Order: sequence, then structure tokens, then C-alpha cells
Amino acid sequence: MSPDLAFILTLALRMAVTAAFVVSASVITERSGPVIGALIATLPISAGPSYVFLALDHDAAFIAEGALASLPINAVTIFLGLTYVMLAQRRSAAVSFTGAVAVWIALAALSRTVHWSLAGGVIANVIAFAIGLPLLRRFRHVKMPLITRRWYDIPLRALLVSTLVATVTTVSGWVGPSISGTIALFPVVFTSMMLILHPRIGGPATAAVQRMGPDGVGHRDCRAASRRTAVRISGRPKSCADGLRELESRTVVERAEKA
Repeated sequence: MSPDLAFILTLALRMAVTAAFVVSASVITERSGPVIGALIATLPISAGPSYVFLALDHDAAFIAEGALASLPINAVTIFLGLTYVMLAQRRSAAVSFTGAVAVWIALAALSRTVHWSLAGGVIANVIAFAIGLPLLRRFRHVKMPLITRRWYDIPLRALLVSTLVATVTTVSGWVGPSISGTIALFPVVFTSMMLILHPRIGGPATAAVQRMGPDGVGHRDCRAASRRTAVRISGRPKSCADGLRELESRTVVERAEKA
């Protein structure tokens, strides 16, 4: 077998494994109770497979440096969510999505100019949460229309995550651990939710769903730190999916009371 063919087959297998993981996590999240659903939905379904495959190709020092670079990107993701939530109140899906991703790219590039330590990455996240959570709190209470999942929702999410994983594992040998760790933490799940939900239920309702995201990102911070320090940090997350269920349930109750 030629090296090129072996590379293509390996890459295809990795994408297929990642897609299967995303689909399984999404289906289980939709069908399980809120606690189990929250635990599953806040799994690092893009960063996790990326790091597994990176670990197969690189040594421990590469993974440790990549995880350290990933830690401040969680803080950057908070500002992506904050930007989207603010813009989505009055702007279209395209404007809100583009503005949020532009902020993420700018802050991620800025973060690469800093030589991060573990303590510095944790402090950056604490500051981001201290700024973002109070500002996002007022966007929680929105009447949520009943949502019907379309057939392409989960395949689209699986395709996006698989593409991200394939990109990270393919370019990691050229760009090094720092950039690999940064790309691995691109919030592909959050951004796919923006593209899927905003045209369907409107900006304010989608923003309310996105507002639940920082709680899950906080637990991802713990995972990134544990990769660096080999310490397991656990907690009880509250996910976007869990928040969406709460909003949907509240709407159903309100409609029943009015009827």
C-alpha cells in the first residue's frame, strides 16, 4: 500500500470514528434525562477526538504543550458567545455568526502572543467568566418556540466536527502543538448551533440557548487543565442541551396554562 493511500484511509477512518462519536452523543443526549444528557452534551466532542488522534501521532510533550495552548482558548470562546448573544438580539444569523467568529479569531491570534503558564491560563478563564456570565445572565429568559429537529442537524454537526478533527490531525506536524491546540478548541458545536437554530427560531431564542454554553465550557476548562497536570477535575455541568430542554419545558407549561 502506498503512503498516500495509507494516509487517506487513516484520515477517513478517523473522521468516521469521530462522526460516529458525535452522532451517538447527540442521540443519547436527546433521549436521556437532563442529568445524563447534560453530562454527555458537555463532552469535548471536537477537542476530545482531536487529542486522542494527536496522541497517536505525537509524544507526551507535544500533547502537554497543545493542552496548555488550548486552555486560554476556552476564555476566548466565552467572548465568542458574548458577541453572538449581543448581536443576535437584533441582527441576522449571518451578521451574528460572522461577528462572533471574527472575535474568536482575533482573540485567539492575540492569545498566541502570550507565553502561557497553567496558572495564567486558569486566571484568564476566571476573568473571562467574571466578565461574561453577569453580562449574559439577562438573556436567559426568552419564550422558546417548540423545536422540531431536522434530518440534517446531526449529520451536519458530525461533518463539521469530523472536518475539524481531520484538519487538526493533518496539519499538526507542520504547525506544531500550540496552533494544533488552538484549532482543536474551535467551538464547532456552538457555531453549528448558531447556524442551525438562528434561522429556525430567531436570534433571541438561539442566544438564550447559547447562554447556557459557558457552564459547559467551564467544565471543559477543567478537562484541559487535567490534561496538563494529570489531575482529574470533576463536577456537574449544565449544558446547552439541558438549557434548551428547560426552555422548551417552560414554554410547554406556559402554553398549557394559557389553554
